[in-house]
Amino acid sequence: MCAMLKSESRYSLALVAMVAAWLVSVCDVARADLTAEIETTLAEESLAGISWMLIGDGGEVSLGAAGLRDIPSQTAFTIDTRFHVGSLTKSLLATGVLRLATEGMIELDAPASRYLPGLHFDNPWSATSRVTVRHLLDHTAGLNDAQLWQMFSLRPTPDTELIEAFPEPETQLRIRSRPGARFSYSNMGYTLLGMVIESVVGGRYETYLDQNVLAPLAMHDSTFAFTTQEGENADPRLAWGHVDDGSRYAASPIFLRPAGQFTTTAADLARFGQFLLGDGWIDGWIDGRPFIDEALMRSRGRPSGTEAANSGLVAGYALGLGRRDRHGVVSYCHGGNIVGFVAMLCIFPDEKKAFAYSVNTDSETADYGRLDALFIGSLSIAKLSPPPTASPAADTAQWHGWYTLRPNRFGTFEYLDDVFGAVHVTAEGDSLVLSPLQQGTRQLRPLGGHVFSANDRETESHVLVRGEQGEYLVSDGFRTFQKVSTAYLAAHWISVFLGLTGLAWLIAAGAISLIRHRAGLFRQVVAPSFLASALLVLPIPFLMAQSFMALGDVTVASVLLATVTLMLPFGMLMTIIRAIKKRKSSWINLIHGLAAVFVLQWCAVLVVSGLLPLRLWIL
Repeated sequence: MCAMLKSESRYSLALVAMVAAWLVSVCDVARADLTAEIETTLAEESLAGISWMLIGDGGEVSLGAAGLRDIPSQTAFTIDTRFHVGSLTKSLLATGVLRLATEGMIELDAPASRYLPGLHFDNPWSATSRVTVRHLLDHTAGLNDAQLWQMFSLRPTPDTELIEAFPEPETQLRIRSRPGARFSYSNMGYTLLGMVIESVVGGRYETYLDQNVLAPLAMHDSTFAFTTQEGENADPRLAWGHVDDGSRYAASPIFLRPAGQFTTTAADLARFGQFLLGDGWIDGWIDGRPFIDEALMRSRGRPSGTEAANSGLVAGYALGLGRRDRHGVVSYCHGGNIVGFVAMLCIFPDEKKAFAYSVNTDSETADYGRLDALFIGSLSIAKLSPPPTASPAADTAQWHGWYTLRPNRFGTFEYLDDVFGAVHVTAEGDSLVLSPLQQGTRQLRPLGGHVFSANDRETESHVLVRGEQGEYLVSDGFRTFQKVSTAYLAAHWISVFLGLTGLAWLIAAGAISLIRHRAGLFRQVVAPSFLASALLVLPIPFLMAQSFMALGDVTVASVLLATVTLMLPFGMLMTIIRAIKKRKSSWINLIHGLAAVFVLQWCAVLVVSGLLPLRLWIL
């Protein structure tokens, strides 16, 4: 039985005809075998429910749903169920920006400050490379991704002004790499785009996009406005979001809502997918011009101007879509992840096919790639033949060594990324071997020059680059790793090792002293450091008791966490002073003092890195 959607009289007859022609190909029941495979995947991956769309041969659209929209009530997911899509919102918001550019209301290569005169970018490259609207669209502005409180806070409302996400723009809008040079995903950047839209149209971005993007695309079941599952702004057709243990969560407003606030259906995502597969025109569009400029449509998902792109790498992101090489095929995609939901949209322009889905379980362990593979197989997307191996450039050996992310997504955690996320690059014959500290080794096959392909990819995936200052870089189009000295990393690793070793010693020694001396513990050299270390567990029950959406707020739990982490170095210092005073009484006291020194030096590094005291409300 085909899904039927009602047209509204306020649109032109031509548009109505276009929508009707589209609807005749839409069925609410997907292939039985695909549905069965999806149901099996949901069960094996412990996922609640899913809704999806497929655009196949000849533009035929099929819709499907499986599982539960709400676990407690056992309500089934249907094709009419609405859902959240997280960061897939960015692809739709980017479409709105491109619409304004097509109308001449926004110039993509103009400085963003033209539309945001009240905000100041701390940009060391401002003399030669200002942040443009295009940089924001492409995630190449050099901005941080987000702060914890911008995403996890109970303070915002659906009507909170976007500017409130930037109370300290002089620090929040610090540019960490030359604008246009490197991809670095930024939710803050897309929130700024929402503000650009509001500056141009003179009203809320949600209203403009609903009326001027979604309506012309006949996406009548979608909205940028905030919707949730209960209380005010509740939508009775909206699926509940779930987490690993099956708990359900209602959607909450966020400060960075242009980056991830969008409600839709499988049918509407199909309409959006069909538009993306086109050349920017809408059949029956009455103004005689494309809805989106054809050149802009062709540029989506095809990066240009970055160091990686200029060095021959085609992988990357542009104008709201990223090029994705997975499961033996190349597509142009955008994923989404928000509390309770995981979504994906992928188009295959050469084959005029697409798929999209939203799963209402936000799982840390599930393999969502299984769903991607099922949809790719169902669409019969032709598998690629890997390009032939070719000799690498003669100077490839100069790139061997240790690398860290530059820039990393979250500037506050740069130290942690350096220490625990470093990557070693070496050679195995003509191939390069990437050995991340926390992941499995990847082999890169040479394709000629400085371009390589990973062993799990079918096309170019990595490129070796010399930066503007002569630095050695390795990029996959989405991350750029910069070569650092072994001594730099070794110093950090030794510092962490000594700090953790000292902390373990003091905790163990304190526990033994507590058992032996009990009331006399406070007279022991180790007492201050042991007590300071033990207090670190105090905030845990408070953190577990509060909503995780309040992680970025000033709460009893967050204040306790900041307090006990601040006390840690003072406890170490007091133990050192006691050890010095009692250095002649026992050799064990000297060991306690030395252990405290080890911890104190690590605390000093964390203070310099902005991680101590641990204040969640400013991260």
